[in-house]
Amino acid sequence: MMRLRYLRFVIAYGIGMFYFIAPSSTLAQSVKVAAPEFLIPGTLAEWQSNRKAVRDTLVRIMGALPPRPKVPNVTVGKREDKGHYFEERFTFDNGAGAIVPGVVLIPKGKLKTYPTIYYCHWHGGNYDLGKRELFTTHHTPQIPAEALTQMGFLVVAIDAYCFGERSGHGPGGPDEKGGAEEMSTSKRELWLGRSLWSMMVRDDQMAIDYLFTRNDVDVSRVAVTGISMGATRTWWLMALDERLKTGVAVGCMTRYEDLIAAQQLKAHGIYYFVPGMLNHFDTEAIISLAAPRPMLFMTGDEDSGSPVEGIHRIEKVARRVYQLYGAESSFVNIIYPKTGHVYTEDMWERMSKWMMIQLK
Repeated sequence: MMRLRYLRFVIAYGIGMFYFIAPSSTLAQSVKVAAPEFLIPGTLAEWQSNRKAVRDTLVRIMGALPPRPKVPNVTVGKREDKGHYFEERFTFDNGAGAIVPGVVLIPKGKLKTYPTIYYCHWHGGNYDLGKRELFTTHHTPQIPAEALTQMGFLVVAIDAYCFGERSGHGPGGPDEKGGAEEMSTSKRELWLGRSLWSMMVRDDQMAIDYLFTRNDVDVSRVAVTGISMGATRTWWLMALDERLKTGVAVGCMTRYEDLIAAQQLKAHGIYYFVPGMLNHFDTEAIISLAAPRPMLFMTGDEDSGSPVEGIHRIEKVARRVYQLYGAESSFVNIIYPKTGHVYTEDMWERMSKWMMIQLK
């Protein structure tokens, strides 16, 4: 009897171990994620109706965001002469427990108002960098601050949560920085019913609100650009803010279902994910909201965080939406062969020409 009980235990244990351990990879692959197919209507009138529903859904899944004040409470520092341009530092209270530091770079010219670029910094694990990437060639072929102001653009940038001057201001206190701070901040925001990404985009929107109050900004000519995380911020902002005339996104044209299929969720940090999104649509829905305003996307075909198959699927849908407006030429998508997650000289030149054409 004891032997029989032992044998039954061994068999049951073995089956349990087989189920929970042996086929783990098989189980993981069997969980298929599929967003509802995003159908493009046949007429512009149909799309404009659907567009509102997509926008409303996007805002809703961003979570319980504190309302943005109509006019941000901004403190502006003194203006400093930096040779090619003037620099002003500013801060604003985001109304959610954080002070957001930013910078404005004003060209040395005779214009009363200037075409303006809202510059979104990247991630790259460079938490100490943030908006300071404007003043380096850390990942751009040229120093953005000097190049863009010499082209006659006023430039605005802020530090995102956990970056630059905001590093060490998270829930873990001043000794918690980098990825640990980002994780703690993400956890806190989830408890509050929103994602860290949603709060980052909200800060961007508040900075843009401030930008539009400045008397040296030509409010009819405002663009947004960035690489990597800055690129994703770019197309989210183009989707959410009609005031932006154009955008240029370098890298991170990422379709999320394809990212899962490529087993590359690891290519993006926890900050990036918005709960519930794939219950409604994938990236092509968000990018399509920018139509018919001009958008330029540039991505390397070896960028692991942006599978090429997904880029093609996004382009197919977005291009059709632009066609409905008779503005197909306003959507430009360039895939660079044998290129990774980088900002090449050619990409920089194309971005610069694009901004000159669209804003000047």
